[in-house]
Order: sequence, then structure tokens, then C-alpha cells
Amino acid sequence: MRCMTRFDTLSPAARAIWAKSGDPHGHGLLAHMLDVAAVARRLIEREPPSTLNRLAARLQLPPEACKRTIAALAGAHDIGKSIPGFQKKWDRGQEADEAAGLEFKSAYMRLDAHDEASGGLLEGLLKPRFGTSTRCLANAVAAHHGFLFETNTLKAARLAPDLDCWRRARQELFDAYWRTVDPDGPPWDVELQLPELSWISGLTSVADWIGSNAEWFALGERDQILAGHYEAALLLTDQALDAIRWPRHHALLREPGSTDTLVGRIVGKPDATARPLQRKADELLKGVQEPVLLVVEAPMGEGKTELAFLAHLRLQAALGHRGLYVGLPTQATGNAMFGRALDFLHAFGHELPLDVQLAHGGAFLDERLVELRGINDDKADSVRSSAWFSQRRRPLLSPYGVGTIDQALFATINVKHHFVRLWGLTNRVVVLDEVHAYDTYTGGLIEALLRWLKSLGCSVILMSATLPRAKRDGLLAAWGADPASAPKVNYPRALLAEGGTVRGEHFECRDLAPIELQVLSEDLDAIAQHAALLLSQGGCGAVVVNTVDRAQRLFERLQALVPDAKDTLMLFHARYPADERSAREQAVLGAFGRDAQRPRRKLLIATQVVEQSLDIDFDFLVSDLAPVDLLLQRAGRLHRHDRKGGRPPAHALPVFVVAGLQAQVLPELMKTGWASVYEPYLLGRTWAIVSRESRWQLPQDIDRLVQAVYGDGELPKGIDAAALAYIDGEAFGDHIGKVQSEAQFAFNAAIDVRAEPEDAYHGKRRGDEDATGLGVDAKTRLGEDSVTVVPVHVDGGQWRLSPDGEPFDPAVKPGHALARQLLARQVRLSRTALVKALETAEVPAGFAEHPWLRDVKPLRLTGGIMPLSNKLQVRLDPELGIVYRSADDNKPEEACR
Repeated sequence: MRCMTRFDTLSPAARAIWAKSGDPHGHGLLAHMLDVAAVARRLIEREPPSTLNRLAARLQLPPEACKRTIAALAGAHDIGKSIPGFQKKWDRGQEADEAAGLEFKSAYMRLDAHDEASGGLLEGLLKPRFGTSTRCLANAVAAHHGFLFETNTLKAARLAPDLDCWRRARQELFDAYWRTVDPDGPPWDVELQLPELSWISGLTSVADWIGSNAEWFALGERDQILAGHYEAALLLTDQALDAIRWPRHHALLREPGSTDTLVGRIVGKPDATARPLQRKADELLKGVQEPVLLVVEAPMGEGKTELAFLAHLRLQAALGHRGLYVGLPTQATGNAMFGRALDFLHAFGHELPLDVQLAHGGAFLDERLVELRGINDDKADSVRSSAWFSQRRRPLLSPYGVGTIDQALFATINVKHHFVRLWGLTNRVVVLDEVHAYDTYTGGLIEALLRWLKSLGCSVILMSATLPRAKRDGLLAAWGADPASAPKVNYPRALLAEGGTVRGEHFECRDLAPIELQVLSEDLDAIAQHAALLLSQGGCGAVVVNTVDRAQRLFERLQALVPDAKDTLMLFHARYPADERSAREQAVLGAFGRDAQRPRRKLLIATQVVEQSLDIDFDFLVSDLAPVDLLLQRAGRLHRHDRKGGRPPAHALPVFVVAGLQAQVLPELMKTGWASVYEPYLLGRTWAIVSRESRWQLPQDIDRLVQAVYGDGELPKGIDAAALAYIDGEAFGDHIGKVQSEAQFAFNAAIDVRAEPEDAYHGKRRGDEDATGLGVDAKTRLGEDSVTVVPVHVDGGQWRLSPDGEPFDPAVKPGHALARQLLARQVRLSRTALVKALETAEVPAGFAEHPWLRDVKPLRLTGGIMPLSNKLQVRLDPELGIVYRSADDNKPEEACR
């Protein structure tokens, strides 16, 4: 029944309370609450029906009643502004309040944080309608500024002194609001759990962001009747969401299709036939009745990515999933996957308006987004990337996205608006690639994320070349499946967990040519000489080393050994400014990618940035020793593609040369810096097992090798006694301690979806995903503390981005173009001396005033150098990137990562 309450029938006090300041009369609290409720309702209506139906079933309400009530709750978020402590913040608003009879007495104005006040006040206001869940609901709605409150904080807000005049006005305002938005809503008393409460928190925050935008919701009352204002707000919301390009839900798969047909469309080749992996996994997905976990273990090049897209089509059609998010280990792998996701959406979008986001810190550098955001006003393409979704903390709100796994993992940590990320991930198909590539800490967060995703109605696809058995069991258990019930399926395999059961399929894959293993000393001179010899025989190859410093020093040695080094050598690692790193990534793909115009001779010197998800191929390959799963990953880049013109005769057969794999002696792990990157225990077991082999037959040997290294079986006979004692003694003890401490860190950092709502945040310190030095509770990956810097050249008081660039004043807030140029030069560094030097350094006023730059430190270079100590300098080399040099001998630091 339509509520006919008029604004002018409210008491002057209830009508005077304001929410937004501004000429001439600001925006009344009642009007703002109605606006945000309207946005929340329309947001729910643009979600797939399965989202609302699932929530309604949990709340034991009809879907329409559930929608109205949840929207009403979201709109009530700002009721805490009806306190004198907040109302005093705008002089004109306070004058209007006082004229309406509201009193301002100092004893009643100590509480001025309106979000805390909302949490305290809503408990009493909602109690008649929501019973035992009232306190948790009040906290969920009040958290719209980014964090839920500790119990003591809300208790203090509840007990804050209150005046009768404010209490009466607030109750009148709230009753009029609720009669307008949810007049017939039945009372309910359901014990809500953390997933539902987090979803409501996320919805409330997003609705408030949109409903607070004065460009879309002009200040003032829009109708004489409250219901008229609300109905007008619903229309304005539709306009705002269309302006944002917030799409309505559409399933991509409109009609059934065979596995071959769909795979053909995915790869853009109508006559293509599905690979065995895709066919077997598609069979597993038939008839699913609820969200599932699909674990895929298969060698490189078997079509795992295409399977992920195929699975999304099937699961979305069967279960009504909202969209797709693909999480990768690095920005580089995310960039590569983004192009494939665009092709997929174009193939199945049917000219529907779809939004897709590239979700990582360097996304703004991707030129593809210029076109996708319609900056050139090209309206022909229905697949877009809305600028609104691209802003901080918003990319996961878009139904489709590709990015780093970190963007999803932040949803499990108590960082600001983590529940907005959860809201965006709800009811999605979430794909996590390369899940073998993480340590115990990040692996613990992934398990916590799996528990959240299942509770939020998601299906999840985990992809890996192969998983250690213990890690696979942990992932299945996190989903709620009993690992002991999983069938024994040979590698390669696909396992599907649905409900409490696990089904599996083995599938055939291509037999690759045997890979011959050769060994080298870990000495850089030996590696350089061997790489130069391989290069002299023609072809395109790579040397993958474990630290940036080794890559830089190896590159310099090869420059002296290779006559045409300038045209033949390439260097790629993570210690370049972002724009240079992006350019080098594209150059690597251009030289070694699937469709590359390959030069006659080319050698890439790189770090781990090339070992994951980049579709590149080498004629010959040299690698530092690494844990066996990563060696296999690197070996997967050797003879990866079929080459029409064949390969140089010297490299006709695949040969994998591993430095540090000499069977007679355990390699040096400290001076090489390897022990700072990988656990000595895993390096030692890899060395002990792999050094006894001369040939790999892939894919058959993949699972055998991984289980042998990561298991607890005895090492081969004949190993040097001192090496064996070190591996099974000191290294093993350190490994166990590290695993236990990282597991505890992950437990401490992650918010447990299974916890009681009032206890879930106890001890979970608030963090900031962009800050440094906050401890593990604000991180998705462990490691040394790091800092994001922008190299600037300072000469005679002039600041420049390049030695001969235009000067700029760091004390002045930069314009958009300059800010973008500055951010495009960012690089994250972890050298301890540098982090300490910059932690206390003053941030220029211009950086501090700009939202993009306030967390960025300038790296002030004079003559291209910044001294860190009497013995250490940092410099930016145009070829090598950021280099740490010993000041006395001007040589790179030996063990610097």
C-alpha cells in the first residue's frame, strides 16, 4: 500500500535534520535515506534472480519482500547523522535544527562519528522488526565507511547520552522512512550468519556511494509526498546506473551447444574440436544442481583457460551465476589473460551491454582500456570497461573481470571495504590459475577465500600444472569436501566437488618430446658462456634466474660476450618502472609469443615473471635451480608451440639446462640469493631428486616429480652425506617452522566465514592494502616490507620525470595528465635500506594532495643516483632498471632480490 505521508506533515525537527550540506538548504536526512534505499533496490533488481532467491530462502521471505526489506536496511545506514555531535558540523544546518527546537548541549555532543552512532541507534530502532539478528544487522549497515565495529565501540554508542527532543525527532523520521520504503514488510527473526551480513554491508556501501553523488541525486525534496520522492529516486537510480554502465544480468549461453561447438567459438575456430581435458570436464559438469569446485591439474598447453570459459558458460546457464572473475598470480599474467577474456566475451556477448574490468594496480596503463571505456566515443562495441567500476575498490563489482588473485584475497582480510569485494564476488564463477605457485601463508588465504566463495553461492575453478597432494587435500577440505572421499585418479585429472561428494576423471593429453636435462654450475660466468654458445647456434632462447640482481649481472656479462648484444639480448624483470615493464612485456610477447615474427637469434634474460601464464616459446632454455614444480613450469616454455619453419638444427630436440643441478655438490644457496626466494628445504629435495635424472618425459613425469619433492619420502641413495644432513636437518627444521608460522599468520589475518558474526572481527586489526609496514594482517603475500616509488630526477631544485624532461613543482598538486605520467613510472621496491630511508621521508605536498599519489614515495635521483649509505647506492639504469650498487666498487649487490 502506497504511503501518503507528506514532508510538510512531519515535525519541523524531523524535517530539519540534514545529511548533506550545501546551498541553499542541503539535503535532508530523510531524503538521502530514501535515495540510498532506491539505489539498493535497483542494484538488487539488476542482479541475477538466483542471488535474491538464495538470500530470500536464507531469510525465509518471499523474494519481493526480501528485496524491499534489504533496500530499507541499506537506506537506514545514515540514521546516526541524527545526533547533535554530527549536526553541529554545518553551521547553517545547526541553525535550522535549533530553529526547529533541537537542542545542542556540550554534554550530548561528544559522539560525532555518525557511522558509530548508526550502529548504536539502529539496534533499538530495528529491534521490533528483526529480533535476535538486530545487533549484527545494525553493525552491518553502519559499516558503510569501510569497517565493521568492535562490540565495545557499538556499546559506547548505544550508551551515549541522548536528549528527548532528538530521540522523538529521530523516531518520527525513521518511522516515516520505513512506512515509505517497506510498509508491509513482515517482522522476521532469523539468525543471520556472516555471509548474509557481509553481503548487506557491501550492498549498503555501494548504494551509498551512488546515492551520495549530487550529480545524479540533486539536493532537496523531489515531491511533496515521501513516496513520490522515493519513486523519483528509483527513476534517478536507473539513469545513474545506466550512466555508470551497470549492466542488467544476461546469461552468455543462450542455447545449448556441444562441447566441440562451444570450444570452437571460444578459440575462434568453428571447426575446432575439444581437447580431452575440455571434453572430460564438460562431462563432469553435466547436471550440476549447486555451486561446485572444479580442480584441474594438467600440463601447459592442454587448454585449461578455454575450459575455464567453457565451465563458466555451463555453470552460469545451470545455476544463474552473475559473471566471471579470473585471478592470476601477477599483473603480467593478468594482462595476457585479459585479451583472451575479451575475445571470449565478444564471442558470446550477442551485442548485449557487458562490462569487463582489468583489476590490478597497473591497469590504467593498458591501452586497451581507452577504447573499452568509450573515450573515443566508439559506440559500436557492446563490451565496455566502465570508468566508474575501475576506481579503487570497485573493479570486482563489475560482473566480468580479470586481474590478480590479490584483488580477491583482500576480500578475506580486514582492509577497508573488504565486504564490497565480497559483494562483487557473490554468485560468480571464480577462476584461480596457477594455484600451486603460492606459499603457506597465501595458500591459507586462498583456503579462507574458498570458504567465503562457497558461502556466497560461487562456483570455483582451480587450475594448476600439478598440485602437491597435501595442498590439493587442503583446497578440497576448504570447500567442505572430504579429501579421503576423492577418487584416486591418475594425472592429468579433473576433480569436481559438489555437495559433500567428489568425482573425478582422468584424461589423455599430448605426449611431448622427451626433454634432455643438462647441468651447469650456478656460477654466473659459466651460465653466461653457455648461454652465449647456445645463442651462437641460432634460435630464440631464454635464461631464467631467481633474482633481479642475477638477471642484471648476467645481462652485463652477456653484453661483453655477444657481438650484436644490442639487437640480440633482452632483459625482463619486475624492477622497472611500470610503463617500461609493460613495454618490455609486450616486446617479449612480440619476440617469443605464439604468433610472433621470431628473429633469427634472440636471447631473453628474465626472472620468474616469464614462468606463469605468458604464452611464450623458446628453442633453448637455461634456468637457475628452483623448486621442482617451478622448474616444470619453466620447462613448459621449451618447444611449447609448433613452428612451421622448424627450429635451428642445434635445437631440434628440447634441452633444459639447469644451473646448480650438478649431482656431486649441493649448490650455493646463500651467495646466489636463492635462499631468500625459495625455501632451502624444497631446493635441496629438488636438487637431490632431479640431479639423479637425465631425461623427463612430460606429462607423465610431472606428478611423480612433484609428489616426490613435496612428499616425505626418503631421498635417493648416494647423496653426499653433508648435503643430506643439511637437507633433512637444518633445512627441514626451518621448513617446518616456516610452514607453521605462515599457517598461523594466515589464520590470524583471514576473517573466518564460519565465525559467529559478533566474534568474527575480534583481533582482526584494520589494515590498508596500499600501505606498508602494517604487518601480515594487511598483506596477501608475505615477504620483505616494500614501498612504491616514482623515480624523479632532481637537479638544482628542479624535478623531472626524465633527465631532460619538463620540470614540475612537487609542492603543487599535479593535474590529471602529470599525475598519470607520475603513476605510470611507479615501481615497488623491497630493499631494506631503501624502505627504511623512504619510510620517514617527507612526501611532497603535491603528492600528498593527490589521491593517486598519496601512498607513493618519490625516489629522488641526482645524477641518476640516490645514496642509501656510505656503501650502497640505488640508481635507475635505462637498460637494467633499478640497480643497487656498492658505492666503493660500483658493482651490483650480490644477493639482492
